[in-house]
Amino acid sequence: MKALAIDTSNLVMGVAVIVDGRIVGELTTNMKKNHSVRLMPAIEELLNEVEVEAKELDRIIVARGPGSYTGVRIGVTIAKTLAWSLKIPITGVSSLEVLARNGKYFDGLVCPLFDARRGQVFTGLYGNVSNHFQLVQEERIILLTDWLTMLREDSKRVLFLGNDLEMHQAIIKEGLGERAVFGQAADHNPRASELASLGQAREGEDPHTFTPSYLRLAEAEAKWLENQKK
Repeated sequence: MKALAIDTSNLVMGVAVIVDGRIVGELTTNMKKNHSVRLMPAIEELLNEVEVEAKELDRIIVARGPGSYTGVRIGVTIAKTLAWSLKIPITGVSSLEVLARNGKYFDGLVCPLFDARRGQVFTGLYGNVSNHFQLVQEERIILLTDWLTMLREDSKRVLFLGNDLEMHQAIIKEGLGERAVFGQAADHNPRASELASLGQAREGEDPHTFTPSYLRLAEAEAKWLENQKK
């Protein structure tokens, strides 16, 4: 199988190509630049570099969210368009799961985290169960203070990952004390290679019916629905 993986769900933009289970190329940036302008040139550059033509691809893999509403929409829209035009399936993987994989060898629980504004975070909890790294607390949008209250019910150490940690780190330290562990600089960037590895092993979907995962309505949609109730 030859597959292209795309992640623009947050500030990090990642693209990777996997061929028969082997990552043959990966491109990652972490800067405030427009994903909608930079993504297609990055895809073209990477495919040329690894000498894979778009028509050879068997699948498109995309980080389906949660994260930045605009970022998720860009990645999913381009992934769906590519899959539709190439007549191949698309596979979506949780953006939080991709980030959590950076801590798959941690002896404890792994908490990927994206800021969701107003004291809230997109998060979930992962860990090794019977030697299999998997979700152990469902992904959600939640007030960070409420999330920390839930985490205090377990005695295990928790590894926190994510580029938004800086704005929440003090509250996490206060809430969990020495049980809170924070990843190194490179641990906070989700890797498109991990996305590719996860996606190649999962079922493909029809690009026409594929939907992103925002875990909440966009602010404009929420306001519109609220106005309809008046």
